[in-house]
Amino acid sequence: MSLRILLVDDQALVRSGFRMLIEAQPGMEVVGEAANGDEAVAEARRTRPDVVLMDIRMPRMDGIEATWLITRAGASAGCKVVLLTTYDLDEYVFRGLRAGASGFLLKDVAPEELVKAIHIVAEGESLLSPSVTRRLIEEFVRTPSQPSAPRAELSSLTEREREVLTLIGRGLANQEIAALLSLSMATVKTHVNRVFSKLRLRDRAQAVVLAYESGLVRSHDARASGNGQGRRPWPPDG
Repeated sequence: MSLRILLVDDQALVRSGFRMLIEAQPGMEVVGEAANGDEAVAEARRTRPDVVLMDIRMPRMDGIEATWLITRAGASAGCKVVLLTTYDLDEYVFRGLRAGASGFLLKDVAPEELVKAIHIVAEGESLLSPSVTRRLIEEFVRTPSQPSAPRAELSSLTEREREVLTLIGRGLANQEIAALLSLSMATVKTHVNRVFSKLRLRDRAQAVVLAYESGLVRSHDARASGNGQGRRPWPPDG
């Protein structure tokens, strides 16, 4: 089955460029377009896409509010949203992740990286590289706040699963977690899947946000992650 893509951007030229690229790929089709958040929500409900490429800054309703509505609406809740941004990690990205986005892409992304990104998100992964995760943590350090009370579901995690969630929150990919904990990749993937299932998380982006907000990741983790060496480049492994 073809991956169904919804394009959302207030610039027709941007939508046209993405459409030409996507429709040239085998196994992908554009099922709709929208020029603002209101239209995006309506089109998502009508077309039920697998992936939405969503601009952030748009008239009438921005991409963040539209993301929140799309990822929680009954008819479109299963689709993944990728935010499109002009700047690397601008001030809206973290809000977008909290709203339910699976990650973000720069609008000038290389064609092959866009295609790869759509596949990654459709498979349930997130477009959240270790470097982005470190900068998100640094933002928490700059604007510290008391962590919210841990969600009740955290108590259902085993000690190892909490450890894995914490490492995801610090920006480690599965391969790095396996090396650090002396586990096989298969075992790490099993732990990650169980964490996602127990906490009802869609992807690593949501896991990172939860790790911050529950206090599993704190400022000293931010500094440690920020100074980390040898990170693999985006995209992270599954």
